[in-house]
Amino acid sequence: MKPIYYTLIASALLLVSCKKEEAYLAENIPILKEHNVLEDKPYSVPFKTLEPEYILEKGHLVEEFFHKHIKKDPNFSGSFLVAKNGQIIYEEYQGYSNKSKNEVLTENTPIHVASVGKVITAVTTLRLVDEGFLYLDQSVSSILPEFPHEDITVRMLLNHRSGLRYYGYYDNTIWDKSKTITNQDVLDIISTKKVSLDFIPNKKFTYCNTNYVILALIVEKITGDTFKKAVKDLVFDPLQMSHSFVFDNIEKKNEVCQSYSASNRQMHWDYMDGTYGDKNIYTNPRDMLKLDTALYSDQFLSPALKEQMFKGYSYETKGKRNYGLGFRLIEMDNGHNYTFHNGWWRGNTTSYIRLEQDSVSIILFANKYSKLSYKTIDLAHHFGDYKVGDLDL
Repeated sequence: MKPIYYTLIASALLLVSCKKEEAYLAENIPILKEHNVLEDKPYSVPFKTLEPEYILEKGHLVEEFFHKHIKKDPNFSGSFLVAKNGQIIYEEYQGYSNKSKNEVLTENTPIHVASVGKVITAVTTLRLVDEGFLYLDQSVSSILPEFPHEDITVRMLLNHRSGLRYYGYYDNTIWDKSKTITNQDVLDIISTKKVSLDFIPNKKFTYCNTNYVILALIVEKITGDTFKKAVKDLVFDPLQMSHSFVFDNIEKKNEVCQSYSASNRQMHWDYMDGTYGDKNIYTNPRDMLKLDTALYSDQFLSPALKEQMFKGYSYETKGKRNYGLGFRLIEMDNGHNYTFHNGWWRGNTTSYIRLEQDSVSIILFANKYSKLSYKTIDLAHHFGDYKVGDLDL
């Protein structure tokens, strides 16, 4: 599909999609609820309203957990939210988005969510797949002609089975560290074949940021837009995620939420901070909850595609850990999947947990480094059948 046709065809598809959505909502009128973040918004989901007693009980439990396990760091800086059925049970925001300017962090503050942003990159890509602009098993080289590995597909990028090497591990002679690396720079190096594959494509799983750098370039090629605008058009605007954006201009680094070390030192920026898709996506828990809730709607992503998204692809070694299309999985003994994604970049330590069978979201975005951000996994068993043994990472 050539970019010149994108806008026209997308408009036609949008009209069809809107008609389908109207028909769906006519048959499934959602119960209006005070805390539903998608109430009267696109892709609303007819969840059952939570009883006030449930919200009070679980809210107290979550608050106690937060103060015991997360806020025990007196200098915790970040955002925390837990929701069920799209309804917020508990949220807390504290710290600074910029300490030197005395700017406090609020519920509206977009934070660099590090690798949690891979979920957003994956959803953006899958929206294009759903609309027929590309295919999961399409070769990357058919989209990006300079890409030299014909056996690598879009699906292999999404599930980290491509064999591409992480661009941060390239030989020191490849990068000029006085210049910021861009997504195109990464593709240019791959196209020269100066860096070999780490393994035969689809042979095994190895988590690698390079996959999502290339996915961002694919989105740009298919849409004819910048990745920033494509994500805005395909995800952020439809879901009214008004405080979310892709950061693609390092010259404006002082205008975004800063990150801090464990000792409260402001983290530096360097030549590795220019790529996007693998990172450099900013959002907050309330906006992320809108995306999480929309994933329950069959109008936002088709059931067939979500089935592909939330299943494991790597079984070369024994274990419960796996990876879908943009989500990490733990395949539990009860037959369900515990789905999540963690992130770390500079001082940003982030965690997004999606307990689909119980429609629960647990979201923590910290802009001050702390391993406590990943303690959120211990909240899961309070909302369903999630045994400690099953979630042993």
